[in-house]
Amino acid sequence: MENEQKYNSVDDNQKNLMYCGEVVYIYAFDIAYDMKRRPVAELIGQSLQNYSIGPSKRSPRQLFFYQPQMAKLPVELRHINSEAVRIQRSIKVFSVGAISIQIRVPFHVEKIVDLVSYHELKFAQSSIEDEVMQLAEQAKQELEPYCIQPVSHLTQIENYTVFCLYDLPHSDGCSRTQAEDWLKTNRREVAGLLTEEANTADLSEQETKESTGQYLTYYSHDLVVIDWDAALVVGEKDSLDDILHIMEVANVQLVELSAYDRLLDGSLEKAYRDLTKRRVKVSREIHRSLRENRVDLARFSDELSNITKFFGDWHLARIYTSLSNRFHLADWYRVIREKLKTLGDLYQLLQQDWVNFWMVLLETTIVLLFILDVILLLAGL
Repeated sequence: MENEQKYNSVDDNQKNLMYCGEVVYIYAFDIAYDMKRRPVAELIGQSLQNYSIGPSKRSPRQLFFYQPQMAKLPVELRHINSEAVRIQRSIKVFSVGAISIQIRVPFHVEKIVDLVSYHELKFAQSSIEDEVMQLAEQAKQELEPYCIQPVSHLTQIENYTVFCLYDLPHSDGCSRTQAEDWLKTNRREVAGLLTEEANTADLSEQETKESTGQYLTYYSHDLVVIDWDAALVVGEKDSLDDILHIMEVANVQLVELSAYDRLLDGSLEKAYRDLTKRRVKVSREIHRSLRENRVDLARFSDELSNITKFFGDWHLARIYTSLSNRFHLADWYRVIREKLKTLGDLYQLLQQDWVNFWMVLLETTIVLLFILDVILLLAGL
């Protein structure tokens, strides 16, 4: 409330020359191998509802969008630099065994560089990471009855920071600032914000272009600049939720792909250990485990693809494509498929070695029986 009163005391002309908006911290957690296909009624004392998205731009009539369950938590008051700030929190539950936590912190600053400190935000009594981890642990415990093979500890975490500007500074009587023109003028400052570099003068031209090279606009006054660790979004407050949701989805995909990659690494290590042994019997359990891994990858790919079904809004699709390129999601898929193929080849090699061993043993037995038969024949004569 104190922060709101302070901001309201600023005259309108000064407001037009300030950057106002919110920093959205997105954290994705892998909490289980999979989720049971039944809805969750309540989480952290709040009822869960399906997240809905409405077409904010021209789109086909048959709009399809994956709807995870979402809980909005009560607004809480935190102190940042002796100022009281109201933060908003929400949790989304994804059917692939993951949750995503959003924490929104409002701001008003005079320069873009003033936002760099928000990358590692500290409250008076805790940090943003402490807040998120407490929420994640509580959500994991409450969701365990709905999980298949829940994780014991939250080790797979991916975070993404989004700086949302409701409008760009402009003087009274002037027309609305064009987003692309503003970006060209402030490209170095935006690059410093996304790369967490307060001293933007030290950034090279190459890094500046790389960090701000992937940007998208739909209207003349909106803008989305995507980097690998953070993003800048300019637009009206009511239109930002859908963009933030797309970023959440891509972040969830990344944490799930890294979790599955880690699972395959463990299977490959076991396979390499088995290869070092002279004779390892490829049991039914190993075959079953290999089949489960292959089926899991097919299911996993299908479900991860399913949560990105937002056909109908082309602008959101373009944003997701840029995020996918930044996160190298296609490379993650390729690496996982290659590891699964390697795993199958290794156990196929073990299987062949086991078959060869038994063939040699059978041939040796036949030779010994033939020699024994000859000995018995000679002894009879």
